[in-house]
Amino acid sequence: MSAVRRGAVRCGAVAAVRPIMAGMRFELWAPNARKVDLLLGAERRPMAAAPERPGGWWTAEAPAGPGDRYAFAVDGGPPVPDPRARRLPDGPGRPGAVTDPAAYPWRHPWPGRGLPGAVLYELHIGTFTPEGTFEAAARKLPLLAELGISHVQLMPLCPFPGRHGWGYDGVAPWAVHEPYGGPRGLLRFVDAAHGHGLGVVLDVVHNHLGPWGNPLPALGPYFTDRYRTPWGSAVNLDGPGSDEVRDYFTGSALAFLRDYRLDGLRLDAVHALADTRARHFLAELSEAVDNLAEELDRPLFLIAESDRNDPRTTAARESFGLGLHAQWNDDFHHALHTVLTGEAQGYYADFAAAPMAALARTLTGGFFHDGGWSSFRGRHHGAPLDRAVFPAHRLIGYAQTHDQIGNRAQGDRLAATVPGPLLACAAALVLCGPFTPMLFMGEEWGATTPWQYFTDHPDPKLAEAVRRGRRREFAAHGWAERDIPDPQDPATRDRSCLDWPEPEQLTGSRLWRWHRRLIELRRTHLPAADRPLAAVSADYADGRAGRWLVLGNPPLTVAVNVGREPATVPLPPGPHRLLAAGREDAPGPDPDGTLRLPARTAAVLLSGSGG
Repeated sequence: MSAVRRGAVRCGAVAAVRPIMAGMRFELWAPNARKVDLLLGAERRPMAAAPERPGGWWTAEAPAGPGDRYAFAVDGGPPVPDPRARRLPDGPGRPGAVTDPAAYPWRHPWPGRGLPGAVLYELHIGTFTPEGTFEAAARKLPLLAELGISHVQLMPLCPFPGRHGWGYDGVAPWAVHEPYGGPRGLLRFVDAAHGHGLGVVLDVVHNHLGPWGNPLPALGPYFTDRYRTPWGSAVNLDGPGSDEVRDYFTGSALAFLRDYRLDGLRLDAVHALADTRARHFLAELSEAVDNLAEELDRPLFLIAESDRNDPRTTAARESFGLGLHAQWNDDFHHALHTVLTGEAQGYYADFAAAPMAALARTLTGGFFHDGGWSSFRGRHHGAPLDRAVFPAHRLIGYAQTHDQIGNRAQGDRLAATVPGPLLACAAALVLCGPFTPMLFMGEEWGATTPWQYFTDHPDPKLAEAVRRGRRREFAAHGWAERDIPDPQDPATRDRSCLDWPEPEQLTGSRLWRWHRRLIELRRTHLPAADRPLAAVSADYADGRAGRWLVLGNPPLTVAVNVGREPATVPLPPGPHRLLAAGREDAPGPDPDGTLRLPARTAAVLLSGSGG
C-alpha cells in the first residue's frame, strides 16, 4: 500500500512484494510493532522502519522468485501471513508465495466492455461445475457467449477456510482462493473469457473479513469496536489509522481490476460500511477506479449491493454522491417474486398487498420503497430517484441471485416451485425491461438443483457455531431444525452444484432458446444507456380483469399474463408487431389495439414507428 496520490485520492495500488534490481522488496504495515522479521523460506531477515513511508511501515529486500514462501514475525511472535499476499498456496493463516499476476502473457485482447448494454451472469466457481475450478468453468464459457451474455460476474474469490464455501468469509482481499486454481487460474479464466468476447466482474467484500486465519488484528487497527456488522467486527474506515485501512481495500480493488483485466467490481453490502468521515470511503474508491479507467483507457465500473434505496449511492461525486456506477435493485426482485409465488413472509410482506401494482411501480420508478412505509422494517425507508434524469441501466434487475436463493432455508430456486411458463414471463421482464439484466447460473435453462448455504470451516467450534446459528435463524421463521441443511456436510455443497445437460439438450431447450431470443431483442432494439426511468410506463390488472402487466420500454412493449385464464390486454397507442411469444399459438396484436394472451404467457412487441 503506497501513499501514492492521484488527485486527492490515496490509492493503495502497490503490492506488498515488488520486484527490484536485487530481487524483491517486502513491505508490511505494523504500526504497533517494535520489531519485524521477514521469514523467507528457512531464512530470517530483520526488517527496517521505512523512512520514506512513516506511520508504521517496515521493509526488507531479499533475493526471491516466483513460488518462494514468505511470512512475517512481529515482536518475535509466530509467523504471520502477508495481508497483501497475492497468493496463499496453503490457505488462510499460512505463508504467502511470491507471484506477479502482472507478468501473465495474455493471449487475447481485453474487450473492455462497459456496463451500458450489459447482460450479467452471476456464477460461483465452486458450484458452477462439479470440479469447482476456474479451468472447468472456462469450458462452459462458449455456451454463455452463445446465449448472449456480455459479462460473467464471479462471486468472491479471496481465500477462505477449507475448500468449499460461498466466499463471503474471505480473509485475504488481495489473493485468490487456491482450490479454485489460485491467481494463475483466474488469469487463464479471464483470458479465456476475453477470447469469447466476454467481460468479467468480481464480487468483493470490504465490509468485514472472516474470523479464521485472519492476520489483521495482530498487525494494526484494521477493525473497530465502534460499529458492528451482522458478520462480526466492522472495518475501521474512520478512526485512527483508517487512512492505511482505506488504502488497503482500495489498493486490492485496483490491483484486481488492473492486473486481472477485470471490467468491474460488485461491492457487497455497502450499507455495512460505517464511515463518518467527510469524504466517504466509497467516494474515494469510485474516484480511484475512474482514474484507473482513464489511465488504462478502458471502461471500468462499480456495482453496489445496498439495502438503503439511497439515490446518493449512484449520484455523482460532484453532487455529493458516492459516484458508484450502478446498484442492485432488490425491490424489483421482491415484487416479481411475490407475483410469481404468492409468498408473503418476511420482506415479501411489503409487496404482497398489491403485488402487480408493486411490480409496476418498481419497473417505472426503480424502488418500491422510496421514502414510504415499510411494514417489514416498521419505519419509512428509502428515497425517490429522479425519474426524469436517472438512467434506468444504472439499476441491476434480476429474478434470482445467490442471496435470494441461498438464503432460503432449502436453497430452492424459482424453477423448483414455479412452472416453466411463469419463468418465461419473468425472463421477459428482466431481459427486455429497463434495468441492466442479470441471470443467476442455471436460470437460463430452468435448473432445479438447489443452491444452499455451505461451509468448510476447519475449526470445530466455529463450524458448530455456524451450524447452530443457521438452524436458529430459520427456526424463528417456522422451519423445523431437522429440515435445515447442515452447512458443514459435504453433501450440501454437492447438492448445490449445477447438473449440466448435454450441450445439445441445453441449447435445444425451449427456455434456453427463449432467453437467447430475449437477449437478442434487447441488443437489437433497446438503447444501451441514458434511457431515463421516466421513459418507461406500465399498465396492469390484478383482479377480475385478470393478472397481467404491459410494460412500455420503447421501442419494445412487454406483455405478460401471469393469470390462469386468457386475458385481453391494452397496448400503447400506435402500430405493433409481435417479435416473440412464450407460446407458439399466441396471436399477434388485434386491430383494436389489444393483445390476446393465453394464460401464463409473455410476448414482446416492437411498437411505434418500428412496429
